Amino acid sequence: MFDFHAPWFALLLPLPFFIRVFGKRKQDQESLELRFPALQRLEEAFTGFSLRTKSLNSLFLTILTLIWTLLIIALMQPEKVSQFKQIKQAGHDIVLAVDISASMQAVDFSTSSKVVSRLDATKAVVSQFVLGRQGDRVGLITFGEHAYLHVPLTLDMLSVSQMLNQTMSGMAGTTTAIGDAIGLSVRTLRERPEGSRVLILLTDGEDNASSIPPSEAAELAKQYGIRIYTIGVGQNGLVPFPTQSGGYGMVQVSIDEKLLQQIADLTGGQYFLATNQNMLASIYNKIDALEKTESDESLFLIRDPYYYYPLGLAMLLLLMFSLYQLLPRRAAHGS
Repeated sequence: MFDFHAPWFALLLPLPFFIRVFGKRKQDQESLELRFPALQRLEEAFTGFSLRTKSLNSLFLTILTLIWTLLIIALMQPEKVSQFKQIKQAGHDIVLAVDISASMQAVDFSTSSKVVSRLDATKAVVSQFVLGRQGDRVGLITFGEHAYLHVPLTLDMLSVSQMLNQTMSGMAGTTTAIGDAIGLSVRTLRERPEGSRVLILLTDGEDNASSIPPSEAAELAKQYGIRIYTIGVGQNGLVPFPTQSGGYGMVQVSIDEKLLQQIADLTGGQYFLATNQNMLASIYNKIDALEKTESDESLFLIRDPYYYYPLGLAMLLLLMFSLYQLLPRRAAHGS
């Protein structure tokens, strides 16, 4: 967009006209003349050279008018203005603690047309959740018998999604260490700004391998102001489970819902239970709405000045006009 930064200088454009009008009126009045003793010699020295208005022809008047106009345009500071918006996001620091113990191989999330394990459903839903959290810092902790910081807090959502999709059931051990996962999450989040610390813990079992009790880890999370959303995945009781022969058998599993509810209540979060992939997706949508990223939009203007173009042209015309006026005097001196 083209604009003038100081358009009010355009009021000076008619100034020479007013000076010319009032100047004529003054010339009509009686003026004081100063007699010079060698007036004749002075006139001979400046033969053909005069700055009096009556000696200026129409070309000179046009040039002077153009010079004045260009100077006024330069004072008006013509510029090209470009706009852009900057969105400053007050993001959250979110750690995703995902259970990848052996029980996550259970295929009770299957449909009539496709076999889907608990971990497969978790990967699909959590990846979509991660990719939608632009402006946040997200970290990934995977846990089974031990808890590991799989991805430190980062703004690179694609990397978090890819690393999650590369995990496999049992790669962190066959048992479940919920307390260790919470403890590692606290260590990851405790240095982050207050009010933005969030842990989303997903598990399908009971704590049976932690070196720190889950209740104590939750108390520690509360001290650091970390909200914990707990998600239990799968059904309690007998669920289909892949066997070494390539078939499926029924295995007894259980989720410690009471513990997950206590952890959530203690830290100001919520507990959810998902028995199919649609419910799991709905839960992450709810958490996404509860921990909505705040944004502050600012409008910035980039100004590219162009005043030097009319100013340079005016200076060039003024120089040419001055040189032209000096030529007759030099010719007179040469003769």
